[in-house]
Amino acid sequence: MTVMSIGKAWEEAVAFVARERSLLFPVALLFVALPGLILQEMTPPELANWTMEKGALPDVPFSFGLSMLIGVIIIWFGSLALFALALRPGISVGEALRLSLSRLPVLLGTALTVVGVLLGVAIVGMIIVVAISFVAKAASAALAMLLGLGLGGVMLFGSVRLLLLNPVVIDGKEGVSASLRHSWALTRGHFWRLLGFILVLTLLSAIVGSAAQVIFGLVGRLVAGAEGARLTGGIAAAVVSTVVQVYMLVMLARLYRQAEAG
Repeated sequence: MTVMSIGKAWEEAVAFVARERSLLFPVALLFVALPGLILQEMTPPELANWTMEKGALPDVPFSFGLSMLIGVIIIWFGSLALFALALRPGISVGEALRLSLSRLPVLLGTALTVVGVLLGVAIVGMIIVVAISFVAKAASAALAMLLGLGLGGVMLFGSVRLLLLNPVVIDGKEGVSASLRHSWALTRGHFWRLLGFILVLTLLSAIVGSAAQVIFGLVGRLVAGAEGARLTGGIAAAVVSTVVQVYMLVMLARLYRQAEAG
């Protein structure tokens, strides 16, 4: 089994970001932070304030759904470009963007494949639940709950096992199926280590982003009132979260190199 060192990846990521920050951060801010911030500003208030306790999901305009899809694709495009910069030292930003554009269809294909598999599992599970409901409603309710928990577990497991998918896509010339198999193979035996890595960075990003939002939000409130607080806090949170994400992506690139070397 390949040895995967989170500590070594962190040290290499810190050194790389310090050396190449003039290339990494402009790309991250333009293609990751900015689309996310625009989507945040476009989110309908009723959707932003919606929670599971409030019942059915509110009606969402088609334009917002389309904008969200475009925004996600742009963010994926930017992430691939960042991986290209991290995996190929000496590459220019223009070359990284062109490489990202050429490999983006493969990443989109892998996403559609994974979503299709999950939908297939969910549909089969729902058919089983409906069939059982004709016999015993109590049993069907319990089975539906177990199905939801199981599907959530499958999504978590799959997301961790495919954590190196983006570097696999950008660094190679494989197609959709081969990229998925390659990424899955590289993470074999490293599930818990990678899960801990993601949980720590996600928690760190949430804490630091929330702190920046509160601090800069207070400054914005003093200058421009409630609207200024919301906008300033949102921008600060997006920038800080993007900085954390840059380090995370570079670390993933280093972990990918470790796995490939093994």
